[in-house]
Amino acid sequence: MGAEATCAVTFNGRTASGKARLETDVLYFRGGEIRLSIPFREMSKIEARAGALRVTFPEGRASFALGTAAEKWAQKIQHPPSRLAKIGVKPDWVASAIGVTDQAFLDELSAAVATLSLGRPVRNSDVIFFGATKAADLARLVRLRTRLKPNGALWIVRPKGRPEISEQAVMAAGKAAGLVDVKVVSFSSTHTAEKFMIPVAQRG
Repeated sequence: MGAEATCAVTFNGRTASGKARLETDVLYFRGGEIRLSIPFREMSKIEARAGALRVTFPEGRASFALGTAAEKWAQKIQHPPSRLAKIGVKPDWVASAIGVTDQAFLDELSAAVATLSLGRPVRNSDVIFFGATKAADLARLVRLRTRLKPNGALWIVRPKGRPEISEQAVMAAGKAAGLVDVKVVSFSSTHTAEKFMIPVAQRG
């Protein structure tokens, strides 16, 4: 989803200039003495008026001076894309899921693709979802790469904020497996997902 803007924010009587960022399910702001992290689910009121995005949540009301982007940000917050839309799932895909424990996601995926293999990566997969909980799990990326179509995607699904499997470790493992990182999404409230692909020059 990711949108970013430099703007002024007024929050509980204080105003500061800084950077606002709109992620899949959270609105962030960092500037001066104001630090905000507002999950969409905690917002009780969202409105765009006179170039300002106004958000009411349990801690108070924040007004973001976004100009012409205010209405667009309000729409994104009120109508966020589905998880499958963020990933770009297509109905003709052959998909594989290994180590992914989010049953709701697996049910959604199964209903949206032509074929879903659970627990075993099938050859020529359009997409592989790999659930990893520690850095040692990432040793499997080399083998998983061989199960992808040349233009297929490997999504690594990992817990957020866990030192056992950091973003740095994921990026390093992807590179070591001959893959390039192309996208990151908030997979759920507890997990994030990074997308890797085979470099174009190596697809043959």
